[in-house]
Amino acid sequence: MISNKTAARVLFGLPALFSSFFRAPLSAGVFFILALLAACTVPTPELGEDEITALAKEGVEALVSRTVSKPWRGEEYVPGKVSGTWRGAISADPKTFNLHLAEVDAPSAGIIAPLHDSLLDYDNVSRTWEPNCASAEIVTDQKAGTLSVVYTLRDDLYWSFYNSDRRVKVTSDDVVFWYDEIVGDAAFDSSGYGGQFIDMGGGERAHIDIEKLDDRRFAFHFPRVSADPLLSTNMDFGPRFIYEPAKQSGGAAGVEKVSALFSVNSDPREIPSMGRWFLIEYSPAQRLVYARNPAYWDRDAAGAASAYPEQMILSIVPDENTQYLQFQRGSLETASFRPENLVDAVNRAGAAYTVFNAEGSLGASLWSFNQNPANKDKPFYRWFIQKEVRQAMSCLLNRDRIIEQVYRGLGSPKYDFFPPPNPYYNPDITLPYRYDPARALSLLESAGFRRDGQGVLRDSRGAAMEFDLSIAGDSAIASDMASIIAGECEAVGIKVNVRQLDFQKLVDSLTRSFDWQSVFIGLGANYFPTQGSNVWPSTGNLHLWHPFQEKPATDWEARVDYLYNEGAHTINRAKAQPVWDEYQRIILEQCPVVYLVRGRAFAGVNNRWDFSNLYFDNVRSLQTERVWLR
Repeated sequence: MISNKTAARVLFGLPALFSSFFRAPLSAGVFFILALLAACTVPTPELGEDEITALAKEGVEALVSRTVSKPWRGEEYVPGKVSGTWRGAISADPKTFNLHLAEVDAPSAGIIAPLHDSLLDYDNVSRTWEPNCASAEIVTDQKAGTLSVVYTLRDDLYWSFYNSDRRVKVTSDDVVFWYDEIVGDAAFDSSGYGGQFIDMGGGERAHIDIEKLDDRRFAFHFPRVSADPLLSTNMDFGPRFIYEPAKQSGGAAGVEKVSALFSVNSDPREIPSMGRWFLIEYSPAQRLVYARNPAYWDRDAAGAASAYPEQMILSIVPDENTQYLQFQRGSLETASFRPENLVDAVNRAGAAYTVFNAEGSLGASLWSFNQNPANKDKPFYRWFIQKEVRQAMSCLLNRDRIIEQVYRGLGSPKYDFFPPPNPYYNPDITLPYRYDPARALSLLESAGFRRDGQGVLRDSRGAAMEFDLSIAGDSAIASDMASIIAGECEAVGIKVNVRQLDFQKLVDSLTRSFDWQSVFIGLGANYFPTQGSNVWPSTGNLHLWHPFQEKPATDWEARVDYLYNEGAHTINRAKAQPVWDEYQRIILEQCPVVYLVRGRAFAGVNNRWDFSNLYFDNVRSLQTERVWLR
């Protein structure tokens, strides 16, 4: 089952920042921004002759055949034994332990995720929602055209404190407070704020209200019937008894006091947990230490709470080469493998560790182009608002070269918008603008560009086409892909300046300053058509290319808004399919974002752990919370 905090994947293309103990919430209104890849400061060189020979000799499929495939297919977990210390590595220090602030910082979100829990889980095998820390019932009023989701919390949920008998019951008040007073307060600028509203048609928007029914039950009331009400309401939440007093001073002071809670300078043992783990130590640039929460509600047949390791120590190791060496020396329990060290890792596997493989990732990082009128006086703005220019950029994206040189053949191009697990995936709907430099030049010429005598591409005003491509500065794969794109663009007379930025600065430029030109970023995979309500509708605060629109800036965005809203409220699958088909086709035609490459995933795990409950696939990532020492 996908835990509703689906893990950051151990992929060639999304960062292996966290082990599978760390997951991000699966909800309609929130897309966590993930860095394109974690943490190697030294750019990966193109394939050398020896590497090409080694991989050709090995053969991609032959190499994969020497790894273990173990996707989760609905198996029951077997009881284990509490034992051992799990030793892992992450690539970056947290910036906060505050659940609200961690929304926009993937490392921080992953680090505190084990202290929280979501209402529901989604079983990707049966494609059904399952109870997690709450059960849900959907109640529809056909006559009124409204809908309510009634949740009932488990009766054994507590906010617990490390090495203390103190426990505070988790109640409906926690959920209601978090929904109304944190996510639902515009002053907090939460990425889930927009997801609390529904378009009623004709430009009118109505709020999804929450109501406390009793200490364990609460209800979300929808002003109209929704196709995915469980997705829309599933959430993580913090302890009201801590966050509410901080907010009570009101206004900006309340926001500041809430934001000041649980800074990285605070004692992590003071942070209550309702999840599998307590965070008990943080040494900046060195490590984080977690202790198992014996009071966690999820218990096996023998009555033991998961996770099984007694302690988890995560070293902070920014360099992936160093992480790999530490894993080979046995000082880390698991590691993800980059394309250039996979052959070596498989050759070394055996008594010490096992290499597991998953299929290609369902999502992919993307290339987007700034169309925000805040930059209307800059040349790139007038270029990127033309769909022909965006389409041309897609035609200059040489995915085959990226797969060969960066992914060592262990990847595939992403030409679809919805991934196959999405119920409205249509294999006939794919990107029409694929690598074709001649077509790119034709599209640019139709937009008024011409090459001068030196081969420089200039617009109708004579300005040379030159723009920035911002990437996460600690990502070797992002750097390599950006170099390939810059080279392809240079061949047709376009200069692309690759800018490596600190990840948080990159996020700030997308969500606050809007000071960027083009960008590589990852937004996860949309398993459901209505995921990303803060990304795809024009009003979204993460509508990358032009967020916070009061009304759609273009006719095509207006149509996307309409289709998104129409599909979100069409329950009949046959009627909804053509709506979502048109929605996908418009985005793939307009190219506001251009998806890159789906990397294959490989992870090594130390053989001293029992693998009975270990699974690895492209939906759930590497699941290790139920492993124990052999």
